[in-house]
Amino acid sequence: MELVVGRVVKSHGIRGELVVEVRTDSPEERFAPGTRLVGRTGRGRTTSDREVTIEAARSHSGRLLVRLDGVGDRDTADALRGMLLLVDSDDLEEPEDPDEYHDHQLVGLRVLDTSGAALGEVTEIMHTPAGELLGIRLADGTDAMVPFVTELVPEVDLDGGTCVIDPPEGLLELERS
Repeated sequence: MELVVGRVVKSHGIRGELVVEVRTDSPEERFAPGTRLVGRTGRGRTTSDREVTIEAARSHSGRLLVRLDGVGDRDTADALRGMLLLVDSDDLEEPEDPDEYHDHQLVGLRVLDTSGAALGEVTEIMHTPAGELLGIRLADGTDAMVPFVTELVPEVDLDGGTCVIDPPEGLLELERS
């Protein structure tokens, strides 16, 4: 399974640098010089994949600027706008901490409350400056965001395909407004 670790937002400067929206907890590893990723352009049936190699990456004003091998000018960089940067999930190492997970391991888990009642399914993980949020599609079709902290998500069972949440009263109702 391929996982998105970044998306090219736009070019930066005249030497082919790219502003990349980071979608990984390990940007220093995923965007290290020499790292090879799959670059996917297009949508639907008109996608095109190619291997790209990271030449350099640096933080600048809260953003990640990436230089790819073979991209040396603004025009070439502009042509890559919207390109997704992917890694094969088989290439990922298991986290050392048993309470850490890769996003793809959480998406699709059935969400239960502490009594075992089904609430919905995890649809996405959002990485924010304040921490991670679980995006949950509730059984009634509405979406909720729950902070991914032990107090609110006391149990994750990857083998069983579930996670248990213990939201404070009103959290899920507030999300539906």
